[in-house]
Amino acid sequence: MQSEEANFSVRLLCKTLNVSKTAYYTYRNGTTFTQSVRDLTMTTAIDKIFWENSRRYGSRRVLEALKEQGIKAGRHRVRRLMQEQDWRAIQPRSFVPKTTNSKHGLTACPNRLIEFGKPTTPNQAWVGDITYLPLTDGSWGYLASWMDLFSRRIVGWWVDKTMKESLIIKAFDQAIEQRQPNPGLIVHSDRGGQYFGQRFRQRLDKWHCRQSMAEADNPYQNAHAESFWGRLKAELLEDGCFMNLQDAHDELFNYIEGYYNVRRLHSGLGYRSPIDFENQFYQTSQLNSHK
Repeated sequence: MQSEEANFSVRLLCKTLNVSKTAYYTYRNGTTFTQSVRDLTMTTAIDKIFWENSRRYGSRRVLEALKEQGIKAGRHRVRRLMQEQDWRAIQPRSFVPKTTNSKHGLTACPNRLIEFGKPTTPNQAWVGDITYLPLTDGSWGYLASWMDLFSRRIVGWWVDKTMKESLIIKAFDQAIEQRQPNPGLIVHSDRGGQYFGQRFRQRLDKWHCRQSMAEADNPYQNAHAESFWGRLKAELLEDGCFMNLQDAHDELFNYIEGYYNVRRLHSGLGYRSPIDFENQFYQTSQLNSHK
């Protein structure tokens, strides 16, 4: 490895040869590095969690996953072992909205989430947004989604070649069919022209929803939706692109329905997945109703 350091980074060499950076630097300094049996067992468990989750888990989420398996560990120990192997979780880049045109002169709705506060049950507030998807031919696809603000669960999403009103409607219809919300649901978005569409607002009226909008040019008032885009692109695309629209749909289905909603641990949910968080809520509610 020393002879190749001039041609390749130490990180790449260690990864290729399955050697930790700590062990290599210790050896190069003339000492011997040997992991204890306990550390070796823990490293093997971390390795499985880290790669099964496609490098999306940092030390906090790895620690929670270890606890779920009944493995006792401390945060500092997990972090140290991950550093020794140079295992770093993928981090999202700062999100810059590029799909919203709020200069359409239409009268916007107030931000009802500010007055409402934090949801205490599912289907009290959904937040939606649109993002772009880069394709290999240089064109773009677009993704619309609706997230239940209580559990962070993606309850409806749709991919298309354009970002017309039909994009958010199809995602909304999917969410409605799945969730069947009671009257009073707050449906929150930015001030993109699609959310002012007549057909979309007819659906809101049919289901007795209350429309809510962020202030113009203020992405922080739709922060949960924006954060989801940043995480999705960091964990799924890694600065790459999809082959075509069908490839985008298939990959997004696997990510949203097979990973994000059912497996991904969210710090804001006490390190539970959205579906686990909802299930625990319903179980607790049922138990309380029988008391």
